[in-house]
Amino acid sequence: MADRISVEVVFALPDRQLLSTVELDAGATVGEAIAESRLTGQFPGEQIDSLPTGIWGRPADRDQPLKDGDRVEIYRPLEIDPRDARRRLARIGKTMRTARDA
Repeated sequence: MADRISVEVVFALPDRQLLSTVELDAGATVGEAIAESRLTGQFPGEQIDSLPTGIWGRPADRDQPLKDGDRVEIYRPLEIDPRDARRRLARIGKTMRTARDA
């Protein structure tokens, strides 16, 4: 087992995203990776410490241990439910794809 692991920590807003690669001691947790990434300082208006987290798209608590190569994701609240967005577009005869490509 390696003494150190490398993980990515990601957070995105509609207009800005940050991906930070951090080196941690083996057995480090999601919360430790977020702290080491210093994302809170990069997004001062966001409550990063209270947002849900995941690893590779699956929900994960902040005390979950990480493995080398994991990708820690911090999830912000959705501005609109995707189902509502599709319904709105359908009413005007568009789809998610045509709205994005327009």
